[in-house]
Amino acid sequence: MKKDSKIVNAGRSSKWTDGIVNPPVYRASTIVFDSVAQMKKATANKTKQEMFYGRRGTKTTFAFADAMNELEGGAGCYVYPCGTAAITSAILAFVKAGDHLLMVDTAYEPTRDFCTKTLANFGVEVTFYDPLIGKGIQSLIQDNTKVIFLESPGSLTMEVQDVPGICEVAHNQAQDITVILDNTWASPIHFQPFEHGVDVSVQAATKYIVGHSDCMLGTATANEKAWPILRENSYLLGQCASPDDIYLAMRGIRTLGVRLKQHQKASLTVAKWLAQRPEVKTVLHPGLESCPGHEVFKRDFEGGNGLFSFVLNKSNQQAVTALLDGMHHFKMGFSWGGYESLILAVSGLKNMRTATKWPHDETLIRLHIGLEDVDDLIADLEQGFARLNALL
Repeated sequence: MKKDSKIVNAGRSSKWTDGIVNPPVYRASTIVFDSVAQMKKATANKTKQEMFYGRRGTKTTFAFADAMNELEGGAGCYVYPCGTAAITSAILAFVKAGDHLLMVDTAYEPTRDFCTKTLANFGVEVTFYDPLIGKGIQSLIQDNTKVIFLESPGSLTMEVQDVPGICEVAHNQAQDITVILDNTWASPIHFQPFEHGVDVSVQAATKYIVGHSDCMLGTATANEKAWPILRENSYLLGQCASPDDIYLAMRGIRTLGVRLKQHQKASLTVAKWLAQRPEVKTVLHPGLESCPGHEVFKRDFEGGNGLFSFVLNKSNQQAVTALLDGMHHFKMGFSWGGYESLILAVSGLKNMRTATKWPHDETLIRLHIGLEDVDDLIADLEQGFARLNALL
């Protein structure tokens, strides 16, 4: 089945939908049984999709999990109340006190904080590594290394990692190393994690899967080897998600393909325009040669989206504030992946790295290109640059 057809049909098995086109919302805490035999069957195999208590999931949950498995190619999917919960639960499923974790230096800030604070308190050693290290990660693996965590591209600076190269090294070690990838940027359709050797693929479904900035949700999809471990440990942590939020994500999947095509087309147009602007030092868009890891992006990804960054040539706080405060279409916000355009200024990146050195002193601007008319977005940025220049 082709990708666009999968997007329409994934998770629509009649055992979950009862013939309804979009899987309905099943809300439940208690599930009742008519016999001891029926109850034993429901609880016999925890990795199977059987309802026995609301926290384990309902038909709504299982339909969405099936859809994610079909789109990413996994053996099982667990659903969480947000993307960060998916990241932290996936990591906790595979490490214990005394273990070692390799974490990409460009990780999403809550992921980094979880490593330096929570995992440190649990006795898990963390080493941050250069996102562009590729197979060179071999030099950082220790006898107690249990997890290698990737985020590709990095959600601020957009470095694209050599996922298959890192996975090859990880799976050639004597010990069992689990590779976890934050695959949110690519969504479930623009990078196939399991074809490239990943064991667990995490999505902040809050972003492109939901697509409308109106609910929080996360997923972790695993291969056959990792799924039983991920599923049991996530359940023991008490992780579960609202069926109402899952319904919104399931509905969002149906338009994911057409939305991403528009996000990608518009973001490339804006990125190429920015590359010609005198105010811009460099554009960090995986689809452009100026982005670190661009060749890997061309090799491994099936497409892009609306999220990228650029670095200003020069700036000061007053000028950047003027640029941001006067925007009409671009609103300031910490998320991305919805239909709306967003803008975020980031400084102090040199203090956010420990394994690599960020080469720029100037302010980084991250954009999410939404579904507005691209000419309106460019005009908005052009007016913003005028305000910036007036105060430099």
